[in-house]
Order: sequence, then C-alpha cells, then structure tokens
Amino acid sequence: MEINGVEINERVTYQQLPLSQELRKAIERKGFTETTPIQAGAIPPLLEWKDVIAKAPTGTGKTLAFGVPITEHVSPEASEVQALILAPTRELAIQITDELRDLYAFKEGVRSVCLYGGQPIDRQILQLKKKPQIVVATPGRLMDHMKRRTVRLDKVETVVLDEADRMLDMGFVHDVTQILNKMPNRRNLGMFSATISREVMDISWVYQRDPVEITVRPVEENKPDIQQIRIDLDSRNSKVDTIDALLKAGGYDRAIAFCNTKNMTDRLTGLLKMRGYSAEPIHGDIQQRVREKTLDRFKAGEVNILVATDVAARGLDIDDVDAVFNYDVPDEQEYYVHRIGRTGRAKKHGVAYSLVSNITEGIRMDDIARNTRADMVKLRYDQDGCLLPCEK
Repeated sequence: MEINGVEINERVTYQQLPLSQELRKAIERKGFTETTPIQAGAIPPLLEWKDVIAKAPTGTGKTLAFGVPITEHVSPEASEVQALILAPTRELAIQITDELRDLYAFKEGVRSVCLYGGQPIDRQILQLKKKPQIVVATPGRLMDHMKRRTVRLDKVETVVLDEADRMLDMGFVHDVTQILNKMPNRRNLGMFSATISREVMDISWVYQRDPVEITVRPVEENKPDIQQIRIDLDSRNSKVDTIDALLKAGGYDRAIAFCNTKNMTDRLTGLLKMRGYSAEPIHGDIQQRVREKTLDRFKAGEVNILVATDVAARGLDIDDVDAVFNYDVPDEQEYYVHRIGRTGRAKKHGVAYSLVSNITEGIRMDDIARNTRADMVKLRYDQDGCLLPCEK
C-alpha cells in the first residue's frame, strides 16, 4: 500500500485504532481483528476529518474503510443528516447500508436510510421523517428527494463517493456536483474507487483539499486468488453445453454467469433451467423488490446460478461465489475486472471462465489479457470432447 506515494507495509489491528467500545464490540462480532490495507490507510485520516482519495481492488474491504469513521463520528443525539454515502447502483447502496447497520448495532440512537430508485418514494419519505443521521443513496433518487425537499443536506459533515469511477462514468457527474454544492458544512470527502479516471480526478481537484492519496495494488495478499481460464469454442451454440459441463465437473454450489444484454440473460436463464439448474436472472428491467429477493435466495443457497448483466458486476458482497462465467465476453476491460471480482473474495479461491466463440470475442479477450497482464490459461476442446491447452 502507498500513502501519498510512500510505501507502507505495517500490519494494523483494530485494537490499535482509537475507536469507541461500542464500535470495537461491533467489529469483534463481525469477526475482524486485523485491518485490510485499504482500511489501515483510510480509517486514520478519515477519523481526523481529512479528505481521502483511495484506489483499491474490488473485495478489499472499502466499505469498512469509510464505514468505521462515519460510525465513530455520527452523533446519536442529532436529528440532522450528518453523513452521506453515494453509490452508483441500488445493489451497492443496499449492501453498504447493511454493513453500516452492523457497525452501529451497539451505538444506540443511530439511524440510517437507503434511498434508491425502484422503491416507492413514499416509503422512503416515511423513513426520512424518522430523522436518520446517515443517508446512503444513488444520485438520481437523492436528487428526487432534494427537489421534493424531503431531505436536507446542509448539516452533512462527511461525504463518501463509493465506486466513484463507475458512478461518474454512468453520467452522474452533474448530479454529484450539484449534491456536493448543497453541503456548506462538509468537513471531509472520501472517494473510493477501483480505478482513478479523469472524471474522478476532476471532482477531487474541485472538492478536496490536500487529500490523503491511498493506493492498494493487487499484489500478493491483496490480489484475489482467481484462476482465469479462456475456452475457445467452434460456435456460439456450444456455450450452454460448455457451462453445463463445467458446472458438473467443478461441482460448484454458487456461480454467476454474465451476459452483455438483458435478452440474453433471460434466454440463458431459461436454457439452464431446462437442464435442471436452479437459476435466476438479474438485470435492470426486473423490479427492484424481485432483484433483492433473488439476491437473498442466492446468498441463502436456494438459487445456485445467478445470470446477470453488468448491473450486478459491482457491489455484490457475496464471499463464497465459486465460479464466474463470462457467457458473453464483456465489451470493456473494466467490466471484465469487476465481473471476475465476484469470485475469489475473502481470501478464498475462485475461478473465472471466459467463453470465446468468434474472432471478435477472441480479439477482445486478447486485449483484456494483455492490458490486465492476466495469467490466463487458454483451452479448447479436442475431437473427443476433452479440454486441452491451446498451442501457442
């Protein structure tokens, strides 16, 4: 890990951090004793009300890196919003809210609300009337509440932009800047991201003051244990058969298959169900309550295969996904990184299969392998149906 360009390799336990007994008890209940590098780097400056811009691989514990300081700072006696966390997707916003509730479980009087599109706004207005001190929101829905004057941000002290690169890439730049401009009493801004794009830097230059810059590189213990396998096929029609064979051979209890389109997601789900698999789709056209129920069933093991578009590639805090299948090769390298990041989490071994059936997909996979410097195993089927290494 680097802090302001200086390499730091010291191990930090939660006992070493200046935290309240209530927060220590909550962290202990979650089973954490030692911080991850991003937590060790970000928690101390955020506790001191400093601005932070942090770059770290997915699955390295960024939520606790900002959740711990927010929980420590928030005053249970206050009736105004003191902390705001913006996330690009509904799923990530919900995951963050769940994590925060675990952290303030022993801090009586602390309340939070999650604001996102797809849920009735009247229900959220009722929750806001309970005077939460912490708001987790997607930018679009938060703007709706601001226009309705159902939420006030003038007393907010801490703001966090989670998955900042994705949020700004999705076209939320205008919303984010408008939201930041409505908080005159903001004391610090934390920006957490897997990549630092030009848009992220622009926000930092305008809204941060001498930020602590933290970089956690995907090396050694921080690098997810993911075996990456590319399988070259003669036709697209072979993809479902290949997934079927790999699922049976690997004995995977929980897997995610990614498609590029909503239509293909529904089609692949149907094809897998026809073969006897417990599979469900998740994409933007599915109602939010249905998506949440599907994710809960997936976590509980009632659904074994989640078939998803890239809406689910970020923010799914599921530690035991055995395998990821790229049924469609993603259009962008960034999508690939976040797709395969759903497996190999919490220091567990994972495997990611990418199915290539034509020249265009092959070129994209070559680019991804070169740009990510991935140690990718390349396989193809022989005439007897056995997987063999491709000749270089």
